[in-house]
Amino acid sequence: MLSLAMIFLASLFFTGIVIRTKSLVSGRKGPGIFQPLKDVVRLFKKGAVFSQTTSFIFQVAPSIYFASVVMAILVVPVGQSKGLISFDGDFVFFAYILALGKFFSIISALDTGSSFEGMGASREALFSMLAEPAFFITMGSFALLTGHTSFHAIFTALHFGSYVSYALGTLATFVLIMIAMIENSRMPIDDPKTHLELTMIHEVMILDNSGFDLGLILYATNLKFAMYGAIIANFFISNLPLALAVPLFFAVQFFFAVIAGLLESFAARFRMAHNAEFIYTLTSFSLLIFFGVLLLMGKFI
Repeated sequence: MLSLAMIFLASLFFTGIVIRTKSLVSGRKGPGIFQPLKDVVRLFKKGAVFSQTTSFIFQVAPSIYFASVVMAILVVPVGQSKGLISFDGDFVFFAYILALGKFFSIISALDTGSSFEGMGASREALFSMLAEPAFFITMGSFALLTGHTSFHAIFTALHFGSYVSYALGTLATFVLIMIAMIENSRMPIDDPKTHLELTMIHEVMILDNSGFDLGLILYATNLKFAMYGAIIANFFISNLPLALAVPLFFAVQFFFAVIAGLLESFAARFRMAHNAEFIYTLTSFSLLIFFGVLLLMGKFI
């Protein structure tokens, strides 16, 4: 329960810090840290408008998408505190419950009958598929190293004590940061501020969403960022007492948000044809983690 509360609390300011970082880097004051949350609350107060072209799938997809993110958060631990749900192989459940929500968001875009939204949905499906091996190889490597298959057991059994292990932690942090940027359709894969349909990915998928449904989708993005930030934080706080783990958790979330803002400020968006190449490169980094684990275990030949 503690992890759920802390991730929800971090989600309240995460996107605001990202936007504020981008504003400061560009020499502007920018909106307040809680402005994205205020925008979501404003949308929650509005009713949704549905096209006559759409079916019930379009109406239920935002709720399923949001629920899938919340369910994924339930298995994420914080330090020595387990997630609300914890079992062997829960990182597989984590990946595929997110995939379920992504599936409904994709077929929801297709349900509108818009060629533009269908184009964005096909790109979203491709990029998510290419990012999946990097996540599984990374978490599977640490499962092999620790002998456990649940998030909580993996992180509590993980100890850094050599140059190779620190390198593995650094690579895993990089891979998870980039997966978070891909899953949330941020730079350098996608630009959340673009208004050109031909280059939009996630934003073009939600063009027909409005009111409460749009608020759910936007807040789910905040939660996903905080969720991946919590996974990254567990590399540093898994064996610390609660009094140190809690402030360090929020410190990692803050630095993750700043890094995301800096990436979006200085990284140019890739050409669409290069996105797949970049995402699949993450699998190469995850393979380096796998080989490093074999080296630590003395099984590297």
